[in-house]
Amino acid sequence: MNTIDTDIAGIYTITTTRYGDARGSFARLFCEKELASVLYEQHICQINHSYTAACGSVRGMHFQYAPHAETKIVRCLQGKIFDVVIDLRHGSETFLQWRGFVLSQDADDALLIPPGCAHGFQTLTDDVHLLYLHTGFYTPAAEGGVHVNDPRIGIVWPLPIENLSERDQQHLLLPEDYAGMIL
Repeated sequence: MNTIDTDIAGIYTITTTRYGDARGSFARLFCEKELASVLYEQHICQINHSYTAACGSVRGMHFQYAPHAETKIVRCLQGKIFDVVIDLRHGSETFLQWRGFVLSQDADDALLIPPGCAHGFQTLTDDVHLLYLHTGFYTPAAEGGVHVNDPRIGIVWPLPIENLSERDQQHLLLPEDYAGMIL
């Protein structure tokens, strides 16, 4: 496993090597020892799986407020997604900037998202399965979100947005005086 810096501090692409033979293949999806330098003494305590049926569906933009803010590692097990991260960290040099990453079943990459960033994705194929590893337990009272079409952020989605949940439609636009998350 290797970690590759992105242009937003704390966001890493994690590459893995798939070993194959006539039987199929094998790949390590997580190793705390190999990722220790980017997990900063945090430990994975929850693993979630999501399934999204239709191409163009959007889930997001989700985060948890401090003190329940968490690091996430997201991996696409089946299909292909446009994965989006927004930097909401107070004082960050890339505050309110977003980046998009393509994750797919063929690439063997994952994305590490640090606390203080909102996360979401759009499916680029039907029948998408994602695996999420979390360093914090889901806490409904600490849940937050940013609207997927907030003009202040300006995410450029590759496809027309389909199947946005009622909950995600209710996320508000960031106020003009939004100063960011203090972690």
